Amino acid sequence: MNPANSSNPEIQFILLGFPSLGQQSRILLCALLSVAYVGTVVGNFCIVWAVLRDPRLHHLPMYILLGNFSWLEICYISSTVPRMLSDLPSPGVPISFHDCFLQFYFFFSLGTTECFLLLAMAFDRYLAICHPLRYPILMSLQLCWALVASCWLLGFLWFIAPIVFISQLSFCSSNNLDHFVCDPGPLLAAACSPPPWTERTCSTLSSCMVFSTFFFILASYGLVLRAVLRLPAGAKRHKAFSTCTSHLAVVGLFYGSIMVTYSIPTASGTTGKVVTLFYTVGTPLLNPLIYSLRNKEMKDGLRKTLLGER
Repeated sequence: MNPANSSNPEIQFILLGFPSLGQQSRILLCALLSVAYVGTVVGNFCIVWAVLRDPRLHHLPMYILLGNFSWLEICYISSTVPRMLSDLPSPGVPISFHDCFLQFYFFFSLGTTECFLLLAMAFDRYLAICHPLRYPILMSLQLCWALVASCWLLGFLWFIAPIVFISQLSFCSSNNLDHFVCDPGPLLAAACSPPPWTERTCSTLSSCMVFSTFFFILASYGLVLRAVLRLPAGAKRHKAFSTCTSHLAVVGLFYGSIMVTYSIPTASGTTGKVVTLFYTVGTPLLNPLIYSLRNKEMKDGLRKTLLGER
């Protein structure tokens, strides 16, 4: 294979996706993904709209974080699924070097931002339940928006170095990527001779971000659980459990599917694709259902906003 300099704008990649699927299976998967995509966008947009329109919600830190989280989910699924929908019916359409790395950047940056937002939401619940009397002071609107801005900023800065390193590699003439997204594993596999430190850098940054945020989220909810168990049985205890179980369900779905995948950047194969498909499409689709069904204030806000009730 002849190496191709990555600075050449003519370099193109082909996302193989699911090459073993027949045409009918591709059409079926395309239809399912289309429904999931529309459902995700509509569901999460309804949450964003309810938070913006309901005066009771858009002044509360919990719902400011939730509104940002829902907007993030819309952006996250939009970074990959539209391209997948265009590739499934007619596979083999090349993606340019710049488009591939742009997708790589947004896909990973939005995923990293999600980890930080989940951490901020866990911290908010910790303050609300473990320090209820001082909560309005500890979690002011200014601090809440500072946390939100920090999550987005850190998310979009975290993976700049690995993306730059991988983009400088020389890729061979056969630039087939065994995935449906521009992912570090297939990109490193397509490189002629990637230096080991590039893979180690990707793995280290992914592992540090995933495991550190997951550890602090578990620690926060551990303290929350201890505080909730001390509450007398009643409405307050039930509400605290309901809110926290919603958050933990989202955390479990998201982190459970990404830990192995992005701790080992070279992970590939059908299993890796299915896992990636789940947290790329499945978790953004389930999140609005989890939050709206388990949260009374959100259900009331959605009903008032969508149905015009008072």
